[in-house]
Amino acid sequence: MKKSVYEDALWYHEKGRPGKIEVIPTKPHDTQYDLSLAYTPGVAQPCREIEQDPEEVYRYTSKGNLVAVVSNGTAVLGLGDIGPLAGKPVMEGKGMLFKIFADVDVFDIEVNEKDPQKLIEVVKAIAPTFGGINLEDIKAPECFEIEEKLKEALDIPVFHDDQHGTAIISGAGLLNALELNGKELDEIKVVINGAGAAAISCAKLYTSLGVKKGNMVMLDSKGVLTESRTDLNSAKQQFVTSRTIKTLKEAMIDADVFLGLSVGKVVNKDMIKSMAKDPIVFAMANPTPEISYEDATSARKDVIMATGRSDYPNQINNVLGFPFIFRGALDVRARTINEEMKIAAVKALADLAKKYVPELVTKAYNMENIVFGRDYIIPKPLDPRLITTVSPAVARAAMESGVAAKPITDWDEYERELSARLGLENKLIMTICNKAKKHPKRVIFADANNLKMLKAARFVVDQGIARPILLGSRKAIEKILEDNQLDLSDVPIIDIMRDISDTRRHQLAQVLYEKRKRKGMSLEEAFEKTYNHDYFGCIMVETGEADAFISGFSRKYADTIRPALQVIGTREDVNHLAGMYVMLTKKGPLFLADTTVNSDPAPQIIADTTVLVAKEVKRFKIEPRIAVLSYSNFGAFKGKGSPVRASEAVKILHEKYPDLMVDGEMQANYALNGALRKRKFPFTKLGEHDANVLICPNLSSGNILYKVLQELGTAKAIGPILLGMKKPIHVLQMESSVREIVNLVAIAVVDAQEVENKTD
Repeated sequence: MKKSVYEDALWYHEKGRPGKIEVIPTKPHDTQYDLSLAYTPGVAQPCREIEQDPEEVYRYTSKGNLVAVVSNGTAVLGLGDIGPLAGKPVMEGKGMLFKIFADVDVFDIEVNEKDPQKLIEVVKAIAPTFGGINLEDIKAPECFEIEEKLKEALDIPVFHDDQHGTAIISGAGLLNALELNGKELDEIKVVINGAGAAAISCAKLYTSLGVKKGNMVMLDSKGVLTESRTDLNSAKQQFVTSRTIKTLKEAMIDADVFLGLSVGKVVNKDMIKSMAKDPIVFAMANPTPEISYEDATSARKDVIMATGRSDYPNQINNVLGFPFIFRGALDVRARTINEEMKIAAVKALADLAKKYVPELVTKAYNMENIVFGRDYIIPKPLDPRLITTVSPAVARAAMESGVAAKPITDWDEYERELSARLGLENKLIMTICNKAKKHPKRVIFADANNLKMLKAARFVVDQGIARPILLGSRKAIEKILEDNQLDLSDVPIIDIMRDISDTRRHQLAQVLYEKRKRKGMSLEEAFEKTYNHDYFGCIMVETGEADAFISGFSRKYADTIRPALQVIGTREDVNHLAGMYVMLTKKGPLFLADTTVNSDPAPQIIADTTVLVAKEVKRFKIEPRIAVLSYSNFGAFKGKGSPVRASEAVKILHEKYPDLMVDGEMQANYALNGALRKRKFPFTKLGEHDANVLICPNLSSGNILYKVLQELGTAKAIGPILLGMKKPIHVLQMESSVREIVNLVAIAVVDAQEVENKTD
């Protein structure tokens, strides 16, 4: 380890509160009454309930989401037998990974005991505290006996991750590598260098998947495990070979798969060259693999290579497994983690690697695109879909194999709960997307000559959110799709320069001409406008050939709104537009307007914008609590400017919409702190409520506010949502992310659903 990394690691573990995990209360504890409920005398009641029915422990305590990470420190990483104290940083790290990846709480338990029987008794004695036991860094062969005896004795999941985690992740990689090279599980020859806990478990799982034991050769530090060896424990004896092979070099000849769980640099280029066509090499010794990635790939161009390192493709990383396996097991209150659940995890991981990879994953790894292939056979550890892919698969397998005490009945709701655990999506956008999925609409993507727009199109199709129609150069779009191995064969493309006949173009031009003939536009000008993506897309929405339109990715906001106004127009009841952003904060959604349209609005426009926003917020099933902002409070500023306009707008609102919870003008801190505002200004219509809608006095302040919040990481932005159009037209900010595009498409679909309902 480089000195700088060594020092950084020590500083990381020492700084602030030493270690990496802490216990945080989950219930209120600010008052004496809270404390009387948390402890004596109130705590006696759940104690009585549990005494009468032990199953109630899952209802009244944290047992159902609590895992013990247990180790005696006899096989810590590559450090060996360093003891329980020295192993504690690793166990804390394991606890942190459980929490951040799957919201599983952990107590790390370091036990100063090497005797397997005594360690078993210790774990059995503490088991009532926990919903699951994760055995960690316990040396072989003792680990096999410890896990087996604990699984027999306990009615909660017991899982030795050093064994099964590596097996599950590498098993997923093996399935996908074989899919790529066209070989069959029951035909491949496998060499496993290493005969410890992970190697034995890999061999067992591979046979469960379909690899024949007779096609396996396993080696330990003394050589090939053969029938003639008398020094093998019972675990190793399961994988002896009858073949006359004595060395790793001999074993590698014509082998299809090499699995390394041993030490670095024991495989050379010649060994790789001697392997069969399209060899699979999983060299997982850390930090130095059995053969380096560079050597293996230079020896064979057809090799599919994986390591345990994050700086090379295809990292076999146990964090892809254990958090999500336990999550699924805990959620159905499984009695054990059985072979069916492990195989379900293998297949779920393998399937996920073949799906479209979201932009937030590619960004995390500083890559423009990630697609299934030789350099991507296993999902990335930072893929947020792991929890919603692996955990349900494990939970379902537990139910189907009869080890689940608490079956799941609503799988869609379960997936939403999993996402919510990690804050992967704010509840609001989840609700919008779910509503869109019930009746997906045709949405035109005006800027389809772009990878992000095409990725968004693929995503909304896969999720059932919308039915995209792509506008752009067919040749350019197909080239982007081919270069990035993105399949959109099920999505229509309209190349408005080449696909549209003159007759068709005249029909579209006539629609625009009828709209604008008394606004100075000739039929010839209207015909020319049909070569513009924004006009063309808006006309398709107007004629009913599409339900919604998304544009603006590569053009200025104003240039996109103008065609929408000329073709679609504003609603008669408001006669103006406004722009709104939804900021997803830890306290819930915060709605901001006007952020994109009206630069210096008059009081009436501010009032109308407020009404538009209030209706939109109510559409999301949220009661709007509206603050009209300025730099002064309730008439304190007597001159001209935004405070006066804001105050006049509030007066209009109070007169015309007396039931609307709105007040101002007020400063932002008073808007967002209801308790502060009530002490200072107890007369306001908002009372002590924090505002969830902020109406900014001008475009400048609104635009600055949402961008500051977004860039500081205080909130995620959805929008801009264009309010006041007769039909769903939405304009992206330039260079929006894929997630931002998807969110706006979902909103457009919901808009289109409501337009249809009104028409019906």
